[in-house]
Amino acid sequence: MQENKPILVVGLGNPGNEYARTRHNVGFMAVTALAGADASWRTEKKAQTATVTRGGRKYIFVMPQTFMNNSGDAVGPLMAFYKIPLENLVVIHDDMDLKIGERRHKIGGGSAGHNGIRSIDAAVGANYHRLRIGIGHPRDLGLPINPADWVLGKFSDEQIAAINAAIDGIDLESLGA
Repeated sequence: MQENKPILVVGLGNPGNEYARTRHNVGFMAVTALAGADASWRTEKKAQTATVTRGGRKYIFVMPQTFMNNSGDAVGPLMAFYKIPLENLVVIHDDMDLKIGERRHKIGGGSAGHNGIRSIDAAVGANYHRLRIGIGHPRDLGLPINPADWVLGKFSDEQIAAINAAIDGIDLESLGA
């Protein structure tokens, strides 16, 4: 990460109250928690953003308001406006291939069918930090639910506890941020 540049921390999700606590909005949940209760959110460049300084490091937390499949339409302009290098981008998103509450970090790679990641890749390139939070897959849980319906479904209380624990364990500095 370039030390003299802010870190853009993007949480993927869908805007609107009807999507709150849905599996696809894990990224929104994470950036809200990471920014902290005192963060002041504002609207800019098709996104809700909050700027926080910790330990001398500036973080810009982002919730795109473009809906998941068009996340790159918000991320691209924000990166250009703030002159953020690709290595200073961290995207937090849901992953059906991980068990509920499991967390994985990687740099670059493919979209694995995630339309929000595909949109960001198209807008800015693919070599950025990705923090995936598992939401489970209905087939692994023996549920006859379409995956598209699964990601837009709400967490149970037990599942949200696992998600909150995963989010509480995020340390941006350990990612190099």
